Amino acid sequence: MFKSFTGYHLVEFYHNRKKRQPKAPAHIKALKILSVTLISLILWCLPSTAFGIPDLTLTEQRTIAIFVFASLMWLTEGIPSWATSVLIIVILLYTCSDSSLYFFTDYDEARLGTLISYKKIMGCFADPIIMLFIGGFILAIAATKTGLDVKLAKVMLAPFGTRSENVLLGFLLVTGIFSMFLSNTATAAMMLTFLTPVLKQLPASGKGKIGLALAIPIGANIGGIGTPIGTPPNAIALKALNDSGGLNLGIGFGEWMMFMFPLAILLLFIGWIILRTLFPFTQKTIELNIEGETKHDWQAIVVYITFAVTILLWVLDKVTGVNSNVVGLLPVGVFCACGIITRKDLEEINWSVLWMVAGGFALGLALQDTNLAAHLIETIPFDTWPGVVMLIGSGVLCYILSNFISNTATAALLVPILTVIGTAATQTLAPYGGVSPLLIGIALSASLAMVLPISTPPNALAHATGMIEQKDMMKVGLTMGAVGLILGYALLITLGKLGVI
Repeated sequence: MFKSFTGYHLVEFYHNRKKRQPKAPAHIKALKILSVTLISLILWCLPSTAFGIPDLTLTEQRTIAIFVFASLMWLTEGIPSWATSVLIIVILLYTCSDSSLYFFTDYDEARLGTLISYKKIMGCFADPIIMLFIGGFILAIAATKTGLDVKLAKVMLAPFGTRSENVLLGFLLVTGIFSMFLSNTATAAMMLTFLTPVLKQLPASGKGKIGLALAIPIGANIGGIGTPIGTPPNAIALKALNDSGGLNLGIGFGEWMMFMFPLAILLLFIGWIILRTLFPFTQKTIELNIEGETKHDWQAIVVYITFAVTILLWVLDKVTGVNSNVVGLLPVGVFCACGIITRKDLEEINWSVLWMVAGGFALGLALQDTNLAAHLIETIPFDTWPGVVMLIGSGVLCYILSNFISNTATAALLVPILTVIGTAATQTLAPYGGVSPLLIGIALSASLAMVLPISTPPNALAHATGMIEQKDMMKVGLTMGAVGLILGYALLITLGKLGVI
């Protein structure tokens, strides 16, 4: 999180608060790490016949052990999620790549199996989707430095007037739209800063305060659905859908927005109805007063123009023929060349998120390139599973997990294995739209998980204001989750049947 961002002090407060919270005793943490490592080593060393998969090779068995290690470590959080992702890549390089340690490859080819190109594994750190996210981070930093974020917030909130319920809608929609292009944490921090003077105008005993405070995490979480860069799970799903060596569906930035943007807006309006019903205002009007510095020099003009051009090229990627990942590097080149982005700014990019995503990509690569995915498809009768169970069940599972662990970790865990299942069960899933709804549904379900303060950083930031009780967050989060899953899967299945996705 870059320090110049409006509301950075809230993020800093949130992280400091987390540090002050009682941590699990060191022996508990050590027990988690040892348990996960032991289970993974057992799977690594078992006779290949124990897995019930005929002709399982060593690299395939190692991939299974690494996948289990990643899954359990993400679930238990024995070490940070991003550290688990980096460790996955390192283990794959030393044990399953064509540059592995000698004693890991000193077997006949039939028993060893197919090794992964070390260049491909290391390339996960610089995957085109990662470049797309870096472009989004750079846009956010530049918008902050020039005050474009404040200017946009003022302009976008102005049409909603002073009626309390309309102000609530304004904060929901503006937070949601910002979250489509900025990180949801940054968006929540910024909008909570703008909300502070508004809350001071409301009576202490009124419920409207709770509704306004909850509008920020709801807007930030839901808004991320709208674009491929809105949240990391979107990127993980899109990578699997567009992988030239896999599904190769070629879903572009504009194409994603065409069906997910309207869904996000619809869910934000539903969130507005829920909040105004559960937390009615006793004060009918609110005066908005958004403070913040905006610049008007030549650098600001460059940022405004580049911001607009980048978003336009993203939306029209199918028309222009310029890949959205390539477009993502436009602001990087322009802002760095103009001195708008400095070396210090680059240090503030959220690299841990990018490394987390890279680890998910590496898992998917290992499943494909060791031929484990093809082997599982041949061996396990996925096509006999009911299609509706795969589709809805995976979404509900993702939703439950994402409420307790990182939504990025959840997507990184589920997308690779569901890609295998979806590929094997193409005919079974055909009545529901095929593989696309299965994987996009994971990204959608991850964003809808907002039941607890620990579910997402925006939830934690809003809860830290002291205006929201956990029971209120649970009530709204469960309602939004249920409505979102029903509407989301109805939309995905309909689009799938029409052949849109």
